[in-house]
Amino acid sequence: MSDRPGTVRTVLRAACAALVLAALSGCATPPQKEMDQAEGAIATARAAGAAQYAAAEFAAAETALQRSREAAAQRDFRQSLNHALDARERAQTAAREAADKKAVARGLAERVITAGELALATAQQRLGAEVATPLPTSRRTAPHAAAFQALQAVAASANEALQEARSQLQEQRFDDARTTAAPVQAQILAATRTFDATKAGSPPARSARRAR
Repeated sequence: MSDRPGTVRTVLRAACAALVLAALSGCATPPQKEMDQAEGAIATARAAGAAQYAAAEFAAAETALQRSREAAAQRDFRQSLNHALDARERAQTAAREAADKKAVARGLAERVITAGELALATAQQRLGAEVATPLPTSRRTAPHAAAFQALQAVAASANEALQEARSQLQEQRFDDARTTAAPVQAQILAATRTFDATKAGSPPARSARRAR
């Protein structure tokens, strides 16, 4: 095959030369577009909670972007481009990881809060029934009265904790919400068991008349 102008070989050589020139020219200036894209991806990941839920990958993205800027300042534009692309990819990965972990954290927080609310509802039923039909004075013991007051106090404290946990959930502070609500169920169940035990153990009422 000859190298006359217009032949396949000549066309291929021209195309290769054009690609090389394009590659060289692409590395002759800072990869500002790619760095901007990486910075945008990092901002998106931060808004998605990556700093908390995908800390390692998010930190790696920030480091890669910083290295891209440093390489650009040293006019190593090819290395700057590599770091910028790496930063963008890591930021996108961090955003996806954060979304997955946030969904899990939200589910765990909601389950703990719901368990606490169910326990609180049971305690409030016990308290309501006690107020509606209290034991006769003759059957009311000091331990039972103390257990009733303790259950009231625990229920009030639990209600405040669950309200705070709900607020934290709305603010997407899922770990804080779970921590706030975590002890509620156990505290209420313990106080309810004590209350039920003291009520069941109350002595029977004395007969108004003594047997003759």
